[in-house]
Amino acid sequence: MSATNTVRLFAAVLPPADVSEQLAYAVAGLRGLPGADGLRWTGVPGWHFTLAFYGEVAEGVVPDLSERLARAARRTDAFALAVRGGGQFGHGRALWAGAAGEVDALRLLADRAEAAGRKAGVDMGEHRHYKPHLTVARSREAFEVRPYAEALDAFTSRTWTVDDLALVRSNLPKSGVPGEQPRYEVAARWSLGAAG
Repeated sequence: MSATNTVRLFAAVLPPADVSEQLAYAVAGLRGLPGADGLRWTGVPGWHFTLAFYGEVAEGVVPDLSERLARAARRTDAFALAVRGGGQFGHGRALWAGAAGEVDALRLLADRAEAAGRKAGVDMGEHRHYKPHLTVARSREAFEVRPYAEALDAFTSRTWTVDDLALVRSNLPKSGVPGEQPRYEVAARWSLGAAG
C-alpha cells in the first residue's frame, strides 16, 4: 500500500442558502410522514448537485485537476437552475430532489467536470448518463419512498443563476456514531464564463 496522501473529492454545483432553506422546509414535511424514521436524512450542509465524483485522489493530482476544472468553468456560461420535483434510485436507497431550468447547461458542465478528471488521470470508471439530483435521504435497504417522491413532485424552489463550479472535499464519518453524516468543505471555486 502506497503512503501517498489522498483526498476524497467531487465537483458540484451548490445551491444558495435561501434555496436550501426552501428545500429544508419541504423536507421537514416529508420527515413527518409515516415510516420516515426508517430513512437516513441528509442535511442542508450536504446538499449539492454532484457533477463528477472523483473518489480518493492523490494530493499530487489535485493541482492538475484544479487547473482543468478552472478551464471547464471558464468555458461554461452561467445558467439558470431551480430545485424541482423528486425521485429515487435503487428501489428507495436514495430519495432525491431534481433540477429544472437550463438542465442541458448543467449536463454540459458535468461532462466537462468528468473530462477534467479523466485528463488529470483520475479513474472515473465507465461514463454514465448524468442525472441531476440532490440527495435528501438514503436507506441501506430497499425502501418504499414513492410517497416521499410524490410529495416532492409539488416542490419548486426559486430559480437562481449558477455562476460557479465548486471542488468539494468529502470527509467521511470516523466516529462510528449511527446516522453521522459526511462533512463537506469547499476546496476551491471557479466563476463560470470568460470572466472566471
